[in-house]
Amino acid sequence: MSSIEIKKVVSRRDLASFVDFHYDLYKGNEYDAPNLFSDEMMTLDPKRNAAFDFCEAQCFLALREGKTVGRVAAIINRKANERWGRRTVRFGWIDFVDDLEVSRALLDAVEQWGRERGMTEVVGPLGFTDFDPEGMLTDGFDELNTMATIYNYPYYAEHMERLGGWEKDNDYVEYKVYVPQEVPERLKKIAGMVEKRYNLRARSITKADLRQGMGLRVFHLINETFKNIYGFSELSDRQINQYLDMYLRWADLRLIVVVEDMNADGRLVGVGISLPSLSRAVQKCRRGRLLPLGWWHLIRALWFHKTRYVDLEMVGVLPEYRSKGANALLFAHLIPIYQEYGFEWGETQVEMETNENVQSQWQFFKTEQHKRRRCYVKKISLD
Repeated sequence: MSSIEIKKVVSRRDLASFVDFHYDLYKGNEYDAPNLFSDEMMTLDPKRNAAFDFCEAQCFLALREGKTVGRVAAIINRKANERWGRRTVRFGWIDFVDDLEVSRALLDAVEQWGRERGMTEVVGPLGFTDFDPEGMLTDGFDELNTMATIYNYPYYAEHMERLGGWEKDNDYVEYKVYVPQEVPERLKKIAGMVEKRYNLRARSITKADLRQGMGLRVFHLINETFKNIYGFSELSDRQINQYLDMYLRWADLRLIVVVEDMNADGRLVGVGISLPSLSRAVQKCRRGRLLPLGWWHLIRALWFHKTRYVDLEMVGVLPEYRSKGANALLFAHLIPIYQEYGFEWGETQVEMETNENVQSQWQFFKTEQHKRRRCYVKKISLD
């Protein structure tokens, strides 16, 4: 008989325990970059996260003798399931002590919850949408993580192999992209040619742009450029406005660069979003809290650029403009800003290992492929 009790999260107090478990498990870890407590509470709250308009979810805690030893969230994204023709329950926010009994109990709870709702497979780690962390780290455990990705101990992937029934569904790679001392000549030449031949323009957005609806335009472009990416589900305007409220208060608008087609009345055709790395700053936020001094560490990184790294959050270019070299315009504009801010390298976010188009955009730079992560899939038995 199992000594593990699986408890559903049903109250705000339960949810706080769910979020806090990660801080306990990774206390003092030099590579983990945990999310803020307030952001995690909002994301997992059905009353506050707009993703619950088309998702349902249940969080679970694993307890042994009353002590939390693991956690997991079971999620059904109905929009993504319809888009991809799958009946999938996702698992995310998974953490557990190094005990196979714990990891098995957590994943069994997700499988049972999905089975009761007619799902035929379990996939993860995934969140509600692509804007949540995804993919279990399988290589690069001694590399600093980013807030947008998952850090986990090496034994997590070992458990997935030992539990049986789990297979690879998708692998991601991540790169360290070094900031050159000068804009590479070839990149500069291509950018100049693209600008002249196609009348495209790259520029940083402004507060005036935001007042005129640029935020919505950027996310609509992201919906279009990412619609065929693994597991993606289109963001609703309600979600977009939520993300704008959450993140634009932190953003340095110089690091959000758009490409416009001046032959089409300034049509938005590309975007590159960067953010000064907050990894070291959030490590200094006690248990993910902004008080008493966590806010100061974030401000130092965001506004005074007290970090050597920049997170390359997202690059999106419409398909018909990729072959025209619009990506070159983005980087030709951003590199001088990176140099001015003193950034030494950029951290890419997760890229599908098979996505050669995305990886080819780093051809102008010195790079290091330093992390790899995996999404697993398991068929749900009908018993």
